Amino acid sequence: MIHVAVTDQPLDLAAHEQAVADAAAGAVVSFQGVVRDHDHGRGVTLLEYEGHPTAEAVLREVAQEIAADPAVRSVAVSHRVGRLAVGDVALVAAVSTAHRAEAFAACGRLVDEAKARLPIWKHQIFADGTDEWVNCP
Repeated sequence: MIHVAVTDQPLDLAAHEQAVADAAAGAVVSFQGVVRDHDHGRGVTLLEYEGHPTAEAVLREVAQEIAADPAVRSVAVSHRVGRLAVGDVALVAAVSTAHRAEAFAACGRLVDEAKARLPIWKHQIFADGTDEWVNCP
């Protein structure tokens, strides 16, 4: 089972964990990517994420690759777009497997591949009024 979304709505960790619940799964590992108040020593006030129209399809492709691992029972992953404040959740991922080591490894791969391949661009606004675009694959 795979759940994927690119949305401008707030992300819900518990909903992602529930989406991967499976009676055969002894482990659920989840991750939240949260907007922090700094980057490389500079204060960050907010982020704006913009996604290419193919972003959800790319995210689905990544999730399908992770789900193809025979140890993986279910995968749920979502990325938020739009304006996010410090403390807001930008990325949520959850994976269920029979055993914890497999779940940690699969969730790590899911997050790493999503960050590497997802066509979503991050516009950082700094406390000093400057800005920059980052994470452009």
